[in-house]
Formats: sequence, structure tokens, C-alpha cells
Amino acid sequence: MINALALEQRAESLASRLPPLLVAAERVAATVIQGVHGRRRVGQGETFWQFRRYEPGDAVDVIDWRQTAKTDRVFVRETEWEAAQSVWLWRDGSASMRWRSTPKLSEKAERANLLTLALMALLVHAGERVAMIGEGVLPSASRIVLSRFAQVLSSPRTDAPSLPPAAALPRHAQVVLVGDFLSPLPEVDAAVRAVAGRDISGFLLHVLDPAEETLPFTGRTRFEGLEREGETLIPRVETVRDDYRTLITDHIGGLGDIARAVGWTFMTHRTDHPPETALLALYLALSREPRF
Repeated sequence: MINALALEQRAESLASRLPPLLVAAERVAATVIQGVHGRRRVGQGETFWQFRRYEPGDAVDVIDWRQTAKTDRVFVRETEWEAAQSVWLWRDGSASMRWRSTPKLSEKAERANLLTLALMALLVHAGERVAMIGEGVLPSASRIVLSRFAQVLSSPRTDAPSLPPAAALPRHAQVVLVGDFLSPLPEVDAAVRAVAGRDISGFLLHVLDPAEETLPFTGRTRFEGLEREGETLIPRVETVRDDYRTLITDHIGGLGDIARAVGWTFMTHRTDHPPETALLALYLALSREPRF
């Protein structure tokens, strides 16, 4: 696995190679729907959501001086709209992601980490608030958050779950879930529904190694589970290839059905394809998502 600094540098590099004019045009087009520039909005109708610590990059006029005067710390007052207009991300950090079929390819975990952080970089550069589900960090548009999440993404846990935890997110937030989603479909469905709801729009980015889709192996092959599933020895793996491909095709189709059932978007990305393709498609999908 690459370290936090290397991951952040690769993510920043990937984000910077996207066509700036195209990204800017899509972002402006999306904000026209609201009638304002940017996702954060001030005015009547806002309700208080919470106080949070002031971070470098926050405007001085959002400081709540009354709350700040009570302690030796500086606090910012956040409204429900600001909290809602944020993007919450999660990536699968489980053992099954730390696999690749050939040294020429990235591990699924490396690709998922890179795409997650690169998307964060694009959003932060555009002034968006981002957060990671389950990390206990409030949404922020500060560049400091990139370094913080780079450290999280590059420090895998041995007990990391294969599916996102249930999360109570503010209305109208956007969610991006990145992983291989090889768990049984009912479990994936339950996990997605535990996050979806309350007018939350979401995106399921399915990351696969090409061998997981095509099963290119031949002859006597031993398959070992990365998450204590045991092992299986197949004398002639080519004899089960057609059945396997049918199963994985059905599974991918089922993931798409799960996403569509809650009004989310589903995308599949293989690690033998350029990461820019998936990043651009995902970012543009976020930009096109209607605002409330």
C-alpha cells in the first residue's frame, strides 16, 4: 500500500488532469438550478444544525462570536442547508480489496483510495464540503481535510467491514460508496438502504479487477478467501468459467437494481481501465444531480 503523502499526491495529480473548462462548465450549470453560485446558501429558511471548530479557509463572517466567547476556541455556526449540501464518501477498506490478479495492475484498494481522494480534491477545489462516513469528522471544504483523509485511506484496518455502516445523514446530502460489493446482494441492499433516505442522492461505484469479471485462469487452480472464507481447489477452472461469468453478471446486474431502487446511480470500474474515466464520470454525475 502507498503512504498517505504519495496517495494524496497521486490523487491531486489525477484530479488536476481533468479538463478544467469541462469541469467548471458542468459545475456552473448545476448551480444555475439553485439560482446561486455554489452549493452553500445563506438567507431566510435556514435552521441551525450545529457548531463546529473553525478551520483555516473558513470565512470570518461565519464565526459565531457568542459561542466562541464561552471557551478559548473559535467556533463556526453551521446551518442545516450547509450541512445538507455536502458529499459524504465511503470506500471499502476490507481485506478483499487488497488483491490484484497481476502485478501490472493496481490493487482494488489502491484504486478505490485514489478515486475517493481525487474526487474529494475536485470537490474541495470547487468549494464543496466533504466528509467520510464513519470517521467522525464533520463536512469541511478546507484543504486540510484532504491530508486528514489521505492518512485515513492509506492506513487500512485489518477488521474493516466490507459494507458501509448505517449513517443518519442530513437531508439532501450526496453519498458516494466505493467498493467491490462482493457481499451477498441482500446484505448490500440492507447496507445501502441504511444510508439512503430523506432525499439523499447516492452513487455506487463498483470497483473490480478484470479477472473477477472474466475468470481467465486455466488448469488446476486454488482459490483462497481473503476474509476467512476458506479455500477451494478446482481441477480445471475453465470448465466452470461460463457458469462463473453468468453469476458475476447477475451479481453486477443486482447491484444496479439495488442502486436504482433507492434512486441512486450505479457505475462499474475495472482496474485495467484509466482512473480518469471513472473520476470524470462520477464528478459529472454529481454535478448533474438536481438540487432541492
